[in-house]
Amino acid sequence: VALDPEYPADRLAGMVEDTAAPVIVTERRLRGVLPSTSAVVLFVDDEAAWADEPAGNPAPLAMPDSGAYLVFTSGSTGRPKGVVNTHRGVVNRLDWTHRHLRLTSDDVVLQKTASGFDVFAWEIFGTLMAGARIVVARPGGHRDPAYLGQVMAEQGVTVVDFVSSMLALVLEEGGLEKCRSLRAVVGGGEEMSVPLAQRLLEALPGLELHNSYGPSETAIDCTFWSARGTLPVGLEHVPMGKPIQNTRLYVLNDELCPQPVGVPGELFIAGAGVGRGYVRRPGLTAERFVPDPYGEASARMYRTGDRVRWLADGTLEFLGRIDDQVKIRGVRIEPGEIEGALVRLPDVREAVVLVREDTPGDKRLVAYVVPTAGAAAEPGALRTELGRLLPGHMVPAAFVRLERIPVTPNGKLDRRALPAPASDALARSAYVAPRSMAELGMAAVWSQVLGLEEVGVEDSFFDLGGDSIRAVALVGALRAVGLEVSIQQLFHHRTIAALCAAATG
Repeated sequence: VALDPEYPADRLAGMVEDTAAPVIVTERRLRGVLPSTSAVVLFVDDEAAWADEPAGNPAPLAMPDSGAYLVFTSGSTGRPKGVVNTHRGVVNRLDWTHRHLRLTSDDVVLQKTASGFDVFAWEIFGTLMAGARIVVARPGGHRDPAYLGQVMAEQGVTVVDFVSSMLALVLEEGGLEKCRSLRAVVGGGEEMSVPLAQRLLEALPGLELHNSYGPSETAIDCTFWSARGTLPVGLEHVPMGKPIQNTRLYVLNDELCPQPVGVPGELFIAGAGVGRGYVRRPGLTAERFVPDPYGEASARMYRTGDRVRWLADGTLEFLGRIDDQVKIRGVRIEPGEIEGALVRLPDVREAVVLVREDTPGDKRLVAYVVPTAGAAAEPGALRTELGRLLPGHMVPAAFVRLERIPVTPNGKLDRRALPAPASDALARSAYVAPRSMAELGMAAVWSQVLGLEEVGVEDSFFDLGGDSIRAVALVGALRAVGLEVSIQQLFHHRTIAALCAAATG
């Protein structure tokens, strides 16, 4: 299990507790990030500690159905859930990718996915299986489309995996056109639009596009759809594709009966990739990993909660979610987990979290909170406290205070009655006006990118609803007016005052 040092201490502690890990391997510089644990801690950069260990590999102990890795995903109960995937499932996916992408020792694969996400496994081990070369992106480089385009061109990358939102940004930067070595792009993690796919194939003639789909519970990916050079005529949606090897896909109704072509149903996945379940969550495992009535006696299938339908050519089309689960920039998020963290805060009595798209193509998490009696529940304080419990990608962009949560006559949440966030829903500092021409120019760009009438020089970009996607847009807009800043500078200098000083100093 990978422990991301950027995660809050409470989340890391929960992951260590859930896994009951007997050993933690890390570096000495991260000693202060480790949660309190009884595990043996080994530092890879402590040469003396390894000096007496044998140089040879130990005898292999794993069996095909042994756990290979454990990855944590957002949980609706307010706590992340750890998924155990097997060696059988991972090797099946890596072997299929090796064959499907025709990876050889001549290939160069860019490794840029954070270790807490399962795509990391194919970028590393799928490349090593083929004897190909791995180019490891610098820390934080996965957020910078200009850097990614540059490193792919300089290193001669041939194969890369992108979530659609980052792929769009790299295309906007113009970096992909320079990467003439690139022969295959794997897209996954979120829906890919036809215009984006078309732009990609036009930017690099002859490129192979592989659209993938797969929840963490089924060993990285279980479907692929491919196009080379051009898209099929009349394509309206980029399909999820067909099952990979040793995988069965079922589109079932509420009675678990198969749906005919064109009729929507819930997607169930069976076969080699289905994981063992959730660690220390027997009830949830039994709910989501269910007996496969169409397979062998002991076979199980994973119910995805995704609404899909078969197309006439045997591919699947994604139609949305059956439940409230969402994806933001390729990351699966259960609003219930955020709501659970919010009501743990002393200032919050009730909370509802959802995704709003008030501007087309601009999805963001918004929290609606009912304060406890006498509490201020200021957005800035809520954002700070929530950031101690959840990773940054799960902290809402805005916090709207309500006297009560609106409900329909039958007592259900009335989503239509929830107002769009106003400027007071953002975590703003006391307004400080620009004090120089540089700050004035930068403030104008910030206001444009964030959609705000006024931005103070001591306001944090991320507290005002900024995220990694808006950060890229901001850096591009600043460069367009002659202000040279980088993504890394923005992440380290989050206010206009600090960013101006860093850019001009």
